[in-house]
Amino acid sequence: MEKESQIRQITAIVAQKRPGRFNVFLNGQYAFPVAESVLIKYRLYKGMEVDQELLQQISNDDQVAQAYNKMLDYLSHQLRTEHEVEQKLVEIDTPPEFVPVVMAKLRENRLLDDREYAAAYVRTEMNTGLKGPGVIRQKLRQKRVGEFLIDDALTQFTTEQQVENAAKLVQKLAKRYLNQPARRRSEKIHQGVLTQGYGDEVYQLVKENEIPSQTEDRQAELLEREAEKAWHRYRRFEGYERKMKTKQALYRKGFDLDEIDQWLAKQENLNN
Repeated sequence: MEKESQIRQITAIVAQKRPGRFNVFLNGQYAFPVAESVLIKYRLYKGMEVDQELLQQISNDDQVAQAYNKMLDYLSHQLRTEHEVEQKLVEIDTPPEFVPVVMAKLRENRLLDDREYAAAYVRTEMNTGLKGPGVIRQKLRQKRVGEFLIDDALTQFTTEQQVENAAKLVQKLAKRYLNQPARRRSEKIHQGVLTQGYGDEVYQLVKENEIPSQTEDRQAELLEREAEKAWHRYRRFEGYERKMKTKQALYRKGFDLDEIDQWLAKQENLNN
């Protein structure tokens, strides 16, 4: 008798305003919402009798369906890694026992593939950006893509393509540091190329031809301007001490020692 009392009858199934969702009524009262996929799976219909065990199965499958549909929306905007999707499922409070079920369903429908993600990410970066393979690798690691998958994806980024991209980066950096002394400018560009993820061997291939040289007039103008500032800054010092402090300051800024000495000699002649 107790088991029979737990059996209830579906008295109505009404479509919600939200597409793909339905309200189920049991014994004349609203009981629960359900996804269309679950409705079809269990072949629910008006007049069907359901027990507590079946209701629990329907409830579980509906939670999986809701989480799955939210992930479809999440994935519709851009490719995601497995880690990103799993984190999103946790973020939307998916019960822990349903997370692997949803993940398996996404994999089964080829909606999750870290190998494809890594390959697409590398292609995008090397065709639209100036980041080198080192930075790209680090970005993929942060997304928890496996190391072997990253290695495989980076084979697309050939040395020839790296040289082409690094050359563009050097030109960009050269403009940024246009007003720096030649030595400092070269150091900044070198460091910038390495920081963006290129190896030193790639930098060596592009540095000679891709770093525009500054004219002697431009260098002399920069030195004159900075030397005048330094000379004025150390005016409270006299003789050799003022000269050495100015020399050190200019060298730290990246000016050539011979050029500094020439300027100081000229300054000394002016003061005599």
